[in-house]
Amino acid sequence: MVKGNETEATDFTLLGFFPEFRHITALVSSIFLTYTAACTGNALLVVLIWLDPRLHTPMYFLLSQLSVMDLTLATSIIPKMLANFFSGGRNISFLACGAQIFFSLTVAIAECILITFMCLDRYVAICKPLQYAVIVSPRACLQMAVLAWAGGALTSLGHTAFTLHFHIRSPREIPHFFCEVMAVLRIVCEDISVYEKAVVMTSILVLLLPLSLILSSYVVIFLTVLRMSSLEGRNKALATCSSHLCVVGLYFGPGMFIYMRPGSAKTPKLNQALFLFGTVLTPFLNPLAYSFRNKEVLNSLKKLVRWSRERIITVS
Repeated sequence: MVKGNETEATDFTLLGFFPEFRHITALVSSIFLTYTAACTGNALLVVLIWLDPRLHTPMYFLLSQLSVMDLTLATSIIPKMLANFFSGGRNISFLACGAQIFFSLTVAIAECILITFMCLDRYVAICKPLQYAVIVSPRACLQMAVLAWAGGALTSLGHTAFTLHFHIRSPREIPHFFCEVMAVLRIVCEDISVYEKAVVMTSILVLLLPLSLILSSYVVIFLTVLRMSSLEGRNKALATCSSHLCVVGLYFGPGMFIYMRPGSAKTPKLNQALFLFGTVLTPFLNPLAYSFRNKEVLNSLKKLVRWSRERIITVS
């Protein structure tokens, strides 16, 4: 009995989101449908890139990594949130809470790094096309993916361990729908001013520095595009760049608004809305904004549908 009480004492309670919202069931149902569509779209994109040799290019390899990251981020948060809502339970164990902090931070940081590498891919393709095959080689792409995942995991490991080592006051109620690091810090009963400065420094390194590199690169890219003589080449380059800039806004915007806005911790409802956008809508919109608008992906999808139809007819 004592062991049971000790275990309960280490658990956290997730207070959920928007408790005063009247149509919460409709909202949760919408989240479930969007999450299902996001998982389907990203999983389909990964399969298409893996199966179709025509999509075995650096850009699509990096896109497949972004889709895997989207799937990991959404799946580390949304299923637990949905299970708590439909079951009526709100508890989450200490280990599960630590896992949510670790995976959500890992993927969020890795995505920022990867999107920066994707900008490098566009920069080399447009500004230095003759050197593209040498600079953005398959080995270089693999190194980019490893650096993104490793950078996210190592940074997240430090923040997760440091956050959970603090003494947390009772009741251990987290004002969020998942174990988000800033929400957990709100119920810490120690002086965390030094750690808050570390979070700001991490945000600068993970958000501001990559964003500065991306914007600087795009200034050079747009100047190069404007000097192109071919209208078709110019339109194709601008279409690709606009898709990537759309993705940059989707990923960097909410992150900067949450972690770099003064007094962010005092607006939990706004933060929750931004996290819903980042964990559900962004993974849903990314394949639509960046991939399924491309002729190569659409042709690959049609080919897969035709093959599936033929297999079904053959079996039947």
